[in-house]
Amino acid sequence: MSQCPFAYSAPLGQLFINLASISRLAMTAATCSNTPMDRDEIRAMRRSYGELGLSESDANPNPITQFEIWLTAAAENPYVVEANAMVLGTSADNQPKARTVLLKEVSENGFVFYSNYNSDKGKEISQNQNVSLTFPWFPMERQVIVLGRATKVSNAESADYFATRPWSSQIGAWASNQSEVIASRESLQKSWDEIAAKYPEGPDDLEGSAVPLPPSWGGFCVVPHSIEFWQGRYSRLHDRLRYTLDENKKWQLTRLAP
Repeated sequence: MSQCPFAYSAPLGQLFINLASISRLAMTAATCSNTPMDRDEIRAMRRSYGELGLSESDANPNPITQFEIWLTAAAENPYVVEANAMVLGTSADNQPKARTVLLKEVSENGFVFYSNYNSDKGKEISQNQNVSLTFPWFPMERQVIVLGRATKVSNAESADYFATRPWSSQIGAWASNQSEVIASRESLQKSWDEIAAKYPEGPDDLEGSAVPLPPSWGGFCVVPHSIEFWQGRYSRLHDRLRYTLDENKKWQLTRLAP
């Protein structure tokens, strides 16, 4: 048995974590020994889901509207950290891969996020535009899975969004050749310092220079053809409602077995 105080020795349903305790838990975990959890401890991570369900009659006919309703609720929930965080799944050369990115826009056109086009995700999308997005809102016992095709947004749209980013993040986009092997943390910091000196922080007409859009940086829009809403229920009889586009580009709603 692991003696780490952060280890879950009770069912997850018995644990209640508030925002003030999250940092304390993280710090405690960082000081734990490297003793791994055993099989019984991992299997004990089980909880019973609630009575809150999702019915066809309550679901909005438009999945984008339904998503916006759920996203708003997640953003207002104090236990959800980064409601717009989503797991992006890509696949290239018969190798699937997933990582977390941030949603920056959602509309009838699709789901937009930004990245370095020369990163692993950018290269994989260039080979295979079919991707998935998963929004894991665990505290609400909810999940949304989006399947679609990712295409680059216009350079003007990327530039407009890049201009709204904090100065330090703009510099970071220039300093990091995302996904490439680097010599050390120090070399990355040196690159950041050099770019920061070239484009100092401050108003354009006073003390600083506007940071231009990096040539290899921009947005992707995932145009969905399937959006599934998952709501946890008792006895593992979860609600799964999936919207799919038919041949007439109309959304059809079906229920899936959990």
